[in-house]
Amino acid sequence: MFLARVTGHVVATQKDKTLNGQKLFVVEPLNVKYDETTNKPASLGNTGRAIVAIDVVGAGEGQLVLVVQGSSARMTEVTRNMPADATIVGIVDSAEYAGKTFFQSRG
Repeated sequence: MFLARVTGHVVATQKDKTLNGQKLFVVEPLNVKYDETTNKPASLGNTGRAIVAIDVVGAGEGQLVLVVQGSSARMTEVTRNMPADATIVGIVDSAEYAGKTFFQSRG
């Protein structure tokens, strides 16, 4: 499981029939950036990678989400028996690492 930001969406009119009606989002995995002087966690940073994930929780563009990959992506009620390799399984309210809060939702 990893943290990612929803950066876009995918429209595919031709696809496997099991994907009909599924929301497909582009997500960018995030990593922890460290302060060079203190070597302590400073912020969440972009990786420059793009992954297409099925959304099963009602996420939206710009949100911080939890993503699973591989066989775990096919373990939700929605994605069981689907050709899925990445699934959004949570919307993040807050994220803390090494005692520092990196993200707090605005709601």
